[in-house]
Amino acid sequence: MTLYCGIDLHSTNNYLGIYDQDDREVLSRKLPNELPIVLRYLEPYRAELAGIAVESTYNWYWLVDGLMDHGYRVFLANPAANIQYNGLKYTDDHYDSRWLAQMLKLGILKTGYIYPPEQRPIRDLMRKRMRLVQHRTAHILSMESVITRNTGRKLSWKKIQEMSDEQMGSLFDDELIAMAPRASMEVIKTLNNQISLFEKTVKAKAKLRPEFRLLKTVYGVGDILALTIMYETGEIGRFPQVGDYCSYARCVDSRRMSNGKKKGVNNTKNGNAFLAWAYVEAANYAARFYPKARAFVQRKTAKFNHTLAVKALGHKLARASYYVMRDQVEFNPARLFG
Repeated sequence: MTLYCGIDLHSTNNYLGIYDQDDREVLSRKLPNELPIVLRYLEPYRAELAGIAVESTYNWYWLVDGLMDHGYRVFLANPAANIQYNGLKYTDDHYDSRWLAQMLKLGILKTGYIYPPEQRPIRDLMRKRMRLVQHRTAHILSMESVITRNTGRKLSWKKIQEMSDEQMGSLFDDELIAMAPRASMEVIKTLNNQISLFEKTVKAKAKLRPEFRLLKTVYGVGDILALTIMYETGEIGRFPQVGDYCSYARCVDSRRMSNGKKKGVNNTKNGNAFLAWAYVEAANYAARFYPKARAFVQRKTAKFNHTLAVKALGHKLARASYYVMRDQVEFNPARLFG
């Protein structure tokens, strides 16, 4: 007898359901999020289980890794791609686990990529670095805004960095106003230390795999961005076409068309936000240091706006990076910009 298992995973518990090929219930139980307990309930059915479908939530690492380590065939169900009929009157955890098992049995379960566990710590560390960089940028912009709003002067971040605490205080008539930029400066110093520590650790622990070394020939891509793109991309072979990769990197427009008219948007957040950020960063660096990239951004800015221009350049860099990784060739700016 062939069995199929669905696990509806939550933050503190999971609902496990096992069903046979005729959709008859074999086991249905709400369990705590403790791997030994889950394994104990699965063990009697190990030989008959064709697979286990686990809902992809934010906390799936422990369960999927644990089940795979014990020899189970696990499928990570993509909740954005597996949509239940919205006309149902009532659903609950019991129904959801059964539905996952049914989708698995029918062979129509849409699955997500199970990232190799041994590479995950570096990737997650680099994701945290990105968050810290974003926080630092927010504090920099906040300081510049406070100075401009209260003094009418627009100072660059380079000049603000060079100011002493006394010089910072002398910009404002009220000491209370000066407290905000001083606090931001202290936070920025702490963030700088942590970002530097993360970068040193990543560079010491992670090396670009051979198929990703040529990424550093792409405009705007240095050591950290190359590692970010490598770890967020995973295996380039899982993207059959360049359009699939650019969509995953959130570089393509999201729209719903009918009769030649735009009727709305589809899932704009579908894809990898960290990879999208990496290509926007690369675009900003490319526009700053490479004349051809700068000229492209200037043309697009004149026609649309700067934000859209940078995003368009990021899209072009993502397409170029795909071919660099897939075909193992150096970046050729003439093919990108003409």
